[in-house]
Amino acid sequence: MRMDRLASWRWAPKAPATWAWWVLAALVVLLIVDRAFPPRVPGPGASTAMLIVARDGTPLRAFADRDHVWRHPVTLAEVSPRYIEALVRYEDRWFRWHPGVNPLALARAAWQWARHGHIVSGGSTITMQVARMLEPMPKTILGKFKQMLRALQLEAHYSKDEILGLYVNHVPMGGALQGVEAASRAYLGKPARLLSHADAALLTVLPQAPSRLRPDRAPERARQARDKVLRRMAGTWLDDDVRDALEEPVVAQTVRDPLLAPLLAERLRRQAAGRQRVDTTVDAYAQQTVELLLTHRLSGLPPRVSMAALVVDNDSLEVRAYAGSADFSDDERFAHVDMVRASRSPGSTLKPFLYGLALDEGLIHSESLLADVPQSFGGYQPGNFQQSFHGPVSVSEALVKSLNVPAVEVLERIEPKRFVSALRSGGLKLEFPKGESPNLSVILGGASTSLEQLVGAYTAFARQGMAGTLRYLPQAPKVEQRMLSAGAAYIIRDVLESGGPVGRAVEAGMGARRGIAWKTGTSFGFRDAWAIGVSDRLTVGVWIGRPDGTPNPGFFGANVAAPLLVDIFDALDGNAVVSRTPPASVSQVKVCWPLGGRFESDQEGLCQRQALAWLLNDTAPPTFPDRLRTAPMRLSYQVDASSGLRVTPQCSTRPRRQVEAARWPAALEPWLGPEQRKKAFPPPWDPGCKNQREPEAGLRISGVTDGEVIRRVRPDQDPVVRLEVRGHRGQVYWLLNGRLVAHRSAGLPLVQRLSEKGRVDITVMDEHGRFDRASVSVR
Repeated sequence: MRMDRLASWRWAPKAPATWAWWVLAALVVLLIVDRAFPPRVPGPGASTAMLIVARDGTPLRAFADRDHVWRHPVTLAEVSPRYIEALVRYEDRWFRWHPGVNPLALARAAWQWARHGHIVSGGSTITMQVARMLEPMPKTILGKFKQMLRALQLEAHYSKDEILGLYVNHVPMGGALQGVEAASRAYLGKPARLLSHADAALLTVLPQAPSRLRPDRAPERARQARDKVLRRMAGTWLDDDVRDALEEPVVAQTVRDPLLAPLLAERLRRQAAGRQRVDTTVDAYAQQTVELLLTHRLSGLPPRVSMAALVVDNDSLEVRAYAGSADFSDDERFAHVDMVRASRSPGSTLKPFLYGLALDEGLIHSESLLADVPQSFGGYQPGNFQQSFHGPVSVSEALVKSLNVPAVEVLERIEPKRFVSALRSGGLKLEFPKGESPNLSVILGGASTSLEQLVGAYTAFARQGMAGTLRYLPQAPKVEQRMLSAGAAYIIRDVLESGGPVGRAVEAGMGARRGIAWKTGTSFGFRDAWAIGVSDRLTVGVWIGRPDGTPNPGFFGANVAAPLLVDIFDALDGNAVVSRTPPASVSQVKVCWPLGGRFESDQEGLCQRQALAWLLNDTAPPTFPDRLRTAPMRLSYQVDASSGLRVTPQCSTRPRRQVEAARWPAALEPWLGPEQRKKAFPPPWDPGCKNQREPEAGLRISGVTDGEVIRRVRPDQDPVVRLEVRGHRGQVYWLLNGRLVAHRSAGLPLVQRLSEKGRVDITVMDEHGRFDRASVSVR
């Protein structure tokens, strides 16, 4: 009976609806499992590793993740097609067609393992390898099964190119290196997009045994493995390409961590937390050049002295080079202190903005007469860096020679608070000690700012008066502020570049360089040495000093910072000379001293010295009012018609004529030479008017006489003179050849050694501009 039932049994297919339910249930289960156990693909911010790169992709600095892995993220488009071809051809030729697992490859691998007793070829697809890279698994049957499931998951969630992108960024390449870009940069010194056929084959086979095949340690073993890949590529690549690649030796550089612009990289890493790659505006060549130039100067610097340099593209405001310290490996030089951002005294580097603002306010033109003489500004008595004075100077000369007293005189007219406010409006913020407000010392470094802000402000001289905020990232917005008018910026730049219409005197320590407008600065106590230059293309800033703020005697802007500035321009902007056309608001005219106005041919008597000046908005403002006397600058007097001697109606009845003359500021009269004095002062009084008072009567030098010859007793012994002043009881200034040697009470004698041979001009002057002078000859 039972046999009959078995004989009569037949399989009956289930209804289609039943199968559909089973399939649907399986899909739901797979979906739930997929959602519960998603593939472990790192998303943005998942890795703590970060790569800072230059604008061309060159690594500047790599920060390892918590596992000390170095990875240089790239897109598939940034990898050479040769590498992708070799990878797919050698590792997984059916990659584009299988669903993540290749049964034929697995069967072949199992058969070879069973036959030979060891693994001959792997059965893992590229997708399976990616699954293992993202989630390490044991090398067991169960581990392989899990790897296949993860591969199927990846294929369900990602495209083939996305899976390749995961591979090229996570494939182990030996040591701490992961990814084809990191390996290409570290071993071959080139980006992955420039891989040759031989390079592509080498990096394709390297992951099979990353430690054993490292090209920097086992070049011959790596070459043999590479050649195996190259032979496999026959038929895919041209025969000539394969033949040439086989002849190439394997040469790898020593693996080193990239370390360019390290302080900038550290700064950006803190600002871009969570990102794996930060693209900057830095130019790799410019950065390497600047760092090399700084390194070359290290041997000539005293201990604990550092340097900083910044190079900016004027058009885009993008930073091309950033060196925050002299040597990142030298802690004795405060390697980790970023002096690009440090707040320091700017010395004289603010003077160009002062004169530019004075131009915009119609106070000066480029050749306005200023007084570089001892002066007191409400008790503030500035001196010059070289402890000497030059007498009458133009704005151009005062700026080029960085004279202090003329700058303070101009700042007094503008007012310190307004000047500081104008700088802030242009993007340059000055800091002051707590509780203090801007005063006249601000123009000589009595405030603080950073190299970063100064360079951003100086770009205004190449950008028609528009300063800008420096950009370190390509996506950063372009922020601009009006610092000066286009005309004022043009005039100041021309003065800094060539000395204005009359030509430039060369500052000590730096030769003239056409096409570069530059300014140096030195803070009090030689703590900071600055040099900032502007060309049409670049603005460059240099700082040298001790980050701890201690003095560095003998190191000032012109002798240490300026030469480095020139070297940077020579290396990065050799063709700096470009012809420029003045803006419509700028014109050139002749002006006259001492009045400062335009030259008028019918008033030559009022023009004692002519100069060619830049005018802004066709304005020729007069010389500043005399600080020491209230009399008008135009002087009218009478002379005898025949003798030319000075007379008055009260002391002469002979025919007379009226003379109109220009008076120099009282503080400048002691600096006028003999010929100039003849033009500046009225002629001597007529004998009949001998009781009239001389303009400079009141002060007299005692101890030497005008024209006296003083001889040395011995060739090696300087003569000494004892000088006294008569006719005054207050404070007086003693000057030798325009150089201030003493400021003391008139009642105290001055014992002075005359070390210079030849003519020596001895001048004494009181605070009201009255003076006496004696010229002696030392032989």
